Amino acid sequence: MSEPLSEARARWWSECAIGVSLFLATAAVVVWQNRQLGVLWDLSYILENSFRISGGDVPYRDFPFPYAPLTFLVQAALIKLTGRVFWHHILYCAVIGGLGTVLTWRILLNLFRGIVLRSRLVAFLLATPLIVLGIYGVYPHPFYDPDCTFVILLCLFLLQYLERKSFPPLPTFLTGAFLVAPLFVKQNTGLAFLAAMSVMLVMLMVIEAWRHRSRTPVDLAIQPDSALRDRSSRPVRRYLILLAGTIAGLTVALLLIHFSAGLGNYRHWTITFAAQRRTPQLREMLGVYQYRPLLIFIPLFIIGAIMFGCNGKGKRWLTALSITLLSAPFVWPVVYLLRNSDASERAERLVGLWPFVLIMSVVFALFVLRLRKGLALVWPFVLIGVVHGAFLSQQLWGSTYALWPLLILLTANIMLALVESARQRSTAAMAPLAAVISLSLLVAGAFYVRSHERLEYVDFAEGDLVHSTLPQLRGLSMRGSWLPDFEELVHYSEKQIPREDGLLMIPGEDLFYYTTGRRPRFPVLMFDHTVNPFSAEEIVAQARARDIRWLVIKNDLQLQEEPVENKEHLFELLRQDFKHVESLNNYEVFRRKLPGEKEEEPEENDEPDEPDKESP
Repeated sequence: MSEPLSEARARWWSECAIGVSLFLATAAVVVWQNRQLGVLWDLSYILENSFRISGGDVPYRDFPFPYAPLTFLVQAALIKLTGRVFWHHILYCAVIGGLGTVLTWRILLNLFRGIVLRSRLVAFLLATPLIVLGIYGVYPHPFYDPDCTFVILLCLFLLQYLERKSFPPLPTFLTGAFLVAPLFVKQNTGLAFLAAMSVMLVMLMVIEAWRHRSRTPVDLAIQPDSALRDRSSRPVRRYLILLAGTIAGLTVALLLIHFSAGLGNYRHWTITFAAQRRTPQLREMLGVYQYRPLLIFIPLFIIGAIMFGCNGKGKRWLTALSITLLSAPFVWPVVYLLRNSDASERAERLVGLWPFVLIMSVVFALFVLRLRKGLALVWPFVLIGVVHGAFLSQQLWGSTYALWPLLILLTANIMLALVESARQRSTAAMAPLAAVISLSLLVAGAFYVRSHERLEYVDFAEGDLVHSTLPQLRGLSMRGSWLPDFEELVHYSEKQIPREDGLLMIPGEDLFYYTTGRRPRFPVLMFDHTVNPFSAEEIVAQARARDIRWLVIKNDLQLQEEPVENKEHLFELLRQDFKHVESLNNYEVFRRKLPGEKEEEPEENDEPDEPDKESP
């Protein structure tokens, strides 16, 4: 009795050490990323609106808001509880990023346990690349994409736990209710997860009912019909309870929205408006599968899989050859590091793994469909649906930065299918294959994250690294003069602009309200096509109706493109109501004209500078 107990304790301490190591390493990368760069545009949208919500404004009802609410509500709660200090948000990202890696590792361990030899080693190896490619590793500031992936991982982990515990009714119902959470973190990814999971649960019930009907005479001879009926009806009942919980959770969420912001407002901004401004064309969606190396990697992988399945005697040379062919697509991004020094080309080779893994996931999931049961039968299809749902926002290049744990899980499902199709309940070949894949993704992923190629839409590579001196922005760092210029604006506003006066910030790239604690009075905080519903004339009308007395225009943007539509026309209209009063390093300050006041003859530097960046 003492020996099994001793082994269990040793295993528990070992797994604790692995989990803590993965957590700390991932969190350290997130903190390091925040020390190296700051992305003003996306960061400002999250924290400015979160600060607005923390002050009592209700999104969808009080101001236009085309995104799901949960990330903003979490950040608003953080602001409410701990104050306006930026490093608190860094800590949040580090913790969630670390937990995302740990959750992925635990899901992998549950997948491999009892099927693959040395399952703990294989799970650890596959989770290791997430130290650099974790949900907050590429983009290190608070955002809804990483948060949604984290909640999806938590849902998958809870479903695994329930399956191991034979789906106790109450936890099953509560987990079903929690399955709706991703929908309210990010619309497209969350909706894809909820829809795919619901469809797959219905399919599982159909499959279980069909298997019960097709039981053989041997089954009937072994057990009475009543016993078979009771046993086979349990899975159907489990999935019904999950679906019932999901319906209940969705109902409660919609009722909360109805009594706070209004369902009509929520539907308009998060579905109608968001779809109009962000949904890509089908041709762009399918473009992900036009990656030419697929014509080489898919045949190589299939040949390697056939060799693996035919290697019943475990010949070493055949095992080595099959592992080489199976790992070739994952090794290619590392090989390309030696062939080309262009960061963009290198990143494309790594991101190009996505279409390969998606195609192979479908092929192998279908191939072993009859060999699987329970949630393992449908998981690959749920993950594939989630990934394609994420592509609805920015296709392959822009959407995968927070999805790397799902690529790891899909890769693990392919490896499981290899074992199951070969009818080898345990095989040592998985460990070396996992090692090669892990090392390849770790090396290529480290270069990808270090190059910041995913963040090329902003200018952060030039100039000295500057740390903010403002208490509210403690922990915010970036290269260039963006922070000193912004701090000059903050100091000027504190001295010259009364706190009760309304301001209009164009285009809204900075953390102005979050930093100063002023209450926003204009309904839009960022003037970008995807979030601003107003035309130039409507912006001017809103400024008059809301008694906006100050206008601040930022000249040079960190964002590489011009976000303001019809900018020249908008400025021409605004100049009719506002008088130029100050030129700062990177900002032009205007005050609303008093009755009968005329615009003075502008000096040479009175006109706002045009941004150097060209619109794409």
